Amino acid sequence: MISSLHYISQGKDQAAHLTNTIRMLEAGANWIQLRLKEMPEQEILETALSAKNACLQYGAKLIINDYPEIAKASDVDGVHLGKDDMSPIEARKILGANKIIGGTANTLEDCLRLLHAGVDYIGLGPLRFTTTKQKLSPILGFDGYEQLLGTYLKDERAVPVIAIGGVVTEDIPILKGIGLHGVAISGLLTNAEKPELVANEIIECLKN
Repeated sequence: MISSLHYISQGKDQAAHLTNTIRMLEAGANWIQLRLKEMPEQEILETALSAKNACLQYGAKLIINDYPEIAKASDVDGVHLGKDDMSPIEARKILGANKIIGGTANTLEDCLRLLHAGVDYIGLGPLRFTTTKQKLSPILGFDGYEQLLGTYLKDERAVPVIAIGGVVTEDIPILKGIGLHGVAISGLLTNAEKPELVANEIIECLKN
């Protein structure tokens, strides 16, 4: 089961990523994507193992961004692959049939390629400009999502699609109406004074 709310970790170092991860677990998040950029792989593995222990306590899933080998070594729930990362087909060879593999898409062609490669979910975006990612793909906006999903959802192989990129709480009803399964959130939750209120609002909105 793919969660409707994915928290993408933020932080200036290992400790900050872990602190924010635990804070979101306490706030009710049940799906964490550990996104550690420009860190040595050993540090990423250490952080993944610590985050895994925290996620196990809260019954949450842990997905590693970009590194299938680290996902395997830490035995977490899966991996999320960016457009320039390893092919999901190759990642599946590393992780096996039972792990979750997600992929990032910006176009219908990206989505269909990922479906062909056997992903379990797709992160589609960005909805709008965000400072979280350095190499930002073209902005989709609501119209872009609507046009793309109109075709995508007719594919019998379709898997859940998660909106990414600058999503705020007010966007949730619109995205749900378009046909999105859920949203991936980073800064909105990380910077919230009471993330449990934000998380609960998003989860409840996506239920209805």
